[in-house]
Amino acid sequence: MRWIKAAGRCLLVVGVVLTGCVSSNGHHGDDDEGRGPLTLATAGDLTGYLGSVLEGWNRTHPRERVTLVELPDSADETHAQMVTDLRGGDNSRFDVLNIDVNWTSEFAAAGWIRPLPRNRFPLTSFLPPVVDTATYEGRLYAVPYVTNAGLLLYRKDILDKEGLPPPKTWAELEHDAKTVAPKYGLDGYAGQFLPYEGLTVNAAEAVYSAGGTILGGEGDRVTVNSAAAREGIEFLARGVREGWIPKAALTYKEEESKQAFQDGRLLFLRNWPYAYAVASAAGSPVAGKIGAVRLPGPDGQGTSVLGGSDLAVNAHARHPDSAARLIAYLTSKPVQRLVLTRGALPPVRAALYEDPDLVQRFPYLPTLRASVLTAAPRPKSPRYGQVSLVVQAVVHDAMTGAETTEDAVRRLARELAAISRR
Repeated sequence: MRWIKAAGRCLLVVGVVLTGCVSSNGHHGDDDEGRGPLTLATAGDLTGYLGSVLEGWNRTHPRERVTLVELPDSADETHAQMVTDLRGGDNSRFDVLNIDVNWTSEFAAAGWIRPLPRNRFPLTSFLPPVVDTATYEGRLYAVPYVTNAGLLLYRKDILDKEGLPPPKTWAELEHDAKTVAPKYGLDGYAGQFLPYEGLTVNAAEAVYSAGGTILGGEGDRVTVNSAAAREGIEFLARGVREGWIPKAALTYKEEESKQAFQDGRLLFLRNWPYAYAVASAAGSPVAGKIGAVRLPGPDGQGTSVLGGSDLAVNAHARHPDSAARLIAYLTSKPVQRLVLTRGALPPVRAALYEDPDLVQRFPYLPTLRASVLTAAPRPKSPRYGQVSLVVQAVVHDAMTGAETTEDAVRRLARELAAISRR
């Protein structure tokens, strides 16, 4: 998804020192104390500046040079390539991995990433919900690097003309999408509805906002067969059926949906904060015309899925101490500030959300902070990849009208139960 692509391009380095992180199996690298060259695997660097930033690291750490390995832009393809490589064991190319927050449980359960000592990282300085994304069965297996929460972007200029506030409920969103958008030649509402990871996120947000859940515990309980889940999925299906969600949105990922909004074709858009920053930039057709609020729900504020990426160390990393030192650089406060100012990505450091200069430059920060603090993770499961594929397929069928919402929820419960029994 877009936020992990963007996270890959925002790896910036300034200095702190972290030493003594040794692999769980006692393996050290060729150099003293497990230090030496590294590879860092991430989704594609679309901005082209990551290479030059890592050149700065390499100049000051000549014995710990980092080679960047760029994987495909698609989160699904990045996941597939990482898994293929990690299954190679000692032959793996990757030392440090920039992973989607929902891959941590899967990678930890498979033994592909090593546990990390909590006292080596400034976890108490992070927004509280992000730390949970880096744990599995009570142990820390990664370090939060970028967080994220979905926002509702809207055409402020149009709502102001109509004398309307941004919607706080689904009913208000539906009403404005049906009645206001057509007056201005716009489509009503879109999210990321192509059957890929983005649809899993949008579906989970709809279910959570209605008060439901999908899985319980570490993925061992299926909880989706509920009235709340049916209400959430029906909200999305009804939008397509009634036309206030355009059928074109069934092909949207993050970038396509952002472009539709930026081109002036949508009244409302659910997306990550990067979309607000890009659409507000000089030269954008909607610059100065947009706003951002928390996601709506049936009766008030909705619930976002907690997004972002974590940094993990391969269980077979050649130089584990250097890997830990690099992660400490990437999660230091100066770097986290640059993650926001240069990448428009939400940092994990809590203090940055209250920095007056940053709030003035990024006025959505207080809203984003509130969204992150109330966000919920996607369903935790060591078989998350399979879970996500099922959610995508079933919800897409409901949205296209291939099956009713009632049938879709029952099917979802059956297929998730089959995964949990494997």
